[in-house]
Amino acid sequence: MKKLRLKKGAIIGAYLIAFSLTGMSAFFVSQNMQANNPTEEDIEYVNSSIIDDKEDREVIKEDVKMVKPYTNEEVQILKYFYDYQAEAETQEKSILYHENTYIQNSGIDFGLTDTFDVVSVLDGTVVDVREDELLGTVVEIKHDNDFISSYQSLSEVSVKKNDTVKQGQVIGKSGTNTIDQDLGNHLHFELYKSGEVVDPSKYFDQVISDTTEENSTSNGTTTEDTNDNSNTNEETE
Repeated sequence: MKKLRLKKGAIIGAYLIAFSLTGMSAFFVSQNMQANNPTEEDIEYVNSSIIDDKEDREVIKEDVKMVKPYTNEEVQILKYFYDYQAEAETQEKSILYHENTYIQNSGIDFGLTDTFDVVSVLDGTVVDVREDELLGTVVEIKHDNDFISSYQSLSEVSVKKNDTVKQGQVIGKSGTNTIDQDLGNHLHFELYKSGEVVDPSKYFDQVISDTTEENSTSNGTTTEDTNDNSNTNEETE
């Protein structure tokens, strides 16, 4: 049998073809890898937050409601705020009697046999703590929206002037005073709106931002109306 011998040129050609195929394969593999794995220039890095807190985050504002100046549910109303338009029976429960003089109640008196905690009706700043001959120990707190709350006839005080207090924070305990000592242990609470005394019951459990100047008077009765009524009564007499 004759042995086949390839010519030198054929062998070199075969090697060249093999190298060419290998190079092409390597090229296509490289291209495929680059397509699946982007280079560093194609990668976009994010250094800031995806959500811009200042522009995209919705700010939720909670409605603030005025709470009552006590937490004990057994506390009862002893005297009501005097309302010129209230029924006669209610007005009778809104009159104080002191030294042979009848006085229209400018707040609400809350009472209980046992001493009870007195709390701030809203967040605020204590603007006054004092002893009064008739009213007893008094604490006054200034709040937003031009409100000032006054807590009178206290037996104990746990705050001082310029203290910042939170809504519901205990500021003292109920006690007695001289002007309505017949009530025994109680809290005399007054509320002022823009410098005018108002009926606190119209603001308890109400959203403060929704209150208006019209609500700041007793059943729509203004100071001018009150003066007019007084003048009318004097003329009638």
